[in-house]
Amino acid sequence: MRILTAESMREVDRIAIDEFGIPSLVLMENAAIGVVEAIADVYPDASSVAIFCGPGNNGGDGLALGRQLAVRGYHVELNLVTGGRETRGDALVQLNICRNQGLPICEIGPDDSLRSCLETAAGLDLVVDALFGVGLRRPLEGQFAELVEALNCLLPAKVAVDLPSGLNGSRWEIPGPHVEAELTVTFGAPKVAHIFAPAAESVGEVVVADLGIPPELLERAEGDLHLLVDEELASELVPRPLASHKGDYGHVLLVAGSVGKAGAAILAARAAVRSGAGLVTVATPRELVQTVDRGSLESMTYPLSQTESGGLAEDAAQQVKEVATGMRALGVGPGLGRDPSTVKAVRELVLECELPVVLDADGLNAFASSCRLLRQRRADTVLTPHPGELARLLESTASEVQSDRVQAARHGATESGAIVVLKGYQTLVASPDGSVHVNPTGNPGMATGGTGDVLTGVLASLIAQEYETLAAARLGVFLHGLAGDLAASETGQAALAAGDLVDYLPRAFEQLDKA
Repeated sequence: MRILTAESMREVDRIAIDEFGIPSLVLMENAAIGVVEAIADVYPDASSVAIFCGPGNNGGDGLALGRQLAVRGYHVELNLVTGGRETRGDALVQLNICRNQGLPICEIGPDDSLRSCLETAAGLDLVVDALFGVGLRRPLEGQFAELVEALNCLLPAKVAVDLPSGLNGSRWEIPGPHVEAELTVTFGAPKVAHIFAPAAESVGEVVVADLGIPPELLERAEGDLHLLVDEELASELVPRPLASHKGDYGHVLLVAGSVGKAGAAILAARAAVRSGAGLVTVATPRELVQTVDRGSLESMTYPLSQTESGGLAEDAAQQVKEVATGMRALGVGPGLGRDPSTVKAVRELVLECELPVVLDADGLNAFASSCRLLRQRRADTVLTPHPGELARLLESTASEVQSDRVQAARHGATESGAIVVLKGYQTLVASPDGSVHVNPTGNPGMATGGTGDVLTGVLASLIAQEYETLAAARLGVFLHGLAGDLAASETGQAALAAGDLVDYLPRAFEQLDKA
């Protein structure tokens, strides 16, 4: 699903009206019907609604909504707040229809008191904010600022039409006073402010209503942000033929573990098995082989040379390259440590191996300040950094990465020539072409050691099954987060452990397959 800016959505509307000939009043009517349907679905017991309409087209949507609710038997209180501006265009058409229909309309001028309409609204089931839509570009002031702050103090649930008034649809920053909504019904596609915090923290549940605009207009709209949704990802899952065997689903090779960090290798191996790989081998320092064997019964191990401290010796790179023949995907990094010889081994292996590589944790740290070296690779690469690791790759700081995660992920992808999976709240999947996919699954309980190792196993497994690399990254992060959500629904977030994600991966695959 596309994530658009206010400007790109405005251009979609223009093309629909001017080039496709869809009357703007039809779009407004469709918007109102979309809000009606969302209200009926989310608040089935509501029967009375106060609607606060602004002077522009968002206010016109609110007036049309009032009409549609009234004919369905709702008690409707319409409040038109103009700020001294004249109601024009489609909004004026809707206002006249409401008047002809006999609906009561409280028209509030810039010097009028808000007290009476607020007292009335407080006694109804819902309050609808149709003051300003996604196109607002400046902070609310005066009467409008006073009104949105007063609406937030009312007990009835707030429903925003398109976007809570006071927010800018194209930005995630909060410009000033704004409505805090429990439900937002937007149109065509979600906008930046619906998805990214802190603005997104004020929109509540988001419903995307259909305006009747041809889908191709949304698909070719300007912008390169996308939201991962289960219906679309489900169509990418490849069913297994009846006459299958393990060789059909690839052999994953994981280079992972060091003394004291065998658990990282075990988690990655178990996740790769649970994600459908036909075979999984863990190449690990020889001292860990028995531990990894016991921890992941369905995978195999391959012993590597190690240093006195328990990390990979430099000649381990050649050993891995020899055993990698016939395998389909390589995962490097979980629990490897930062021994200088390990760094050298990782660099040699990653730069010379011709398998697709998923690079995580200390595999990433081996390329700190040198991510452009990854452009030398002759096969696809997926990087899975957390903000600190991405900062080290880009010679930046974690706080700078977090201040604009989208741009940081894009920068990492273009610099390295790799797909970058920037982990954290709303994990991002960035491609070297500049496109960014936002993952909505996952929860704070996943902020615990080992969950990144699980993700490495999932991604390497999907790539070994010959999913296209970007598709594997999109599917992998969604399933990883979904497994975390399913686990947290039973264990709670505080008790969530990385191993729980592995155990819930089968349910995640099953749920996505049914979407």
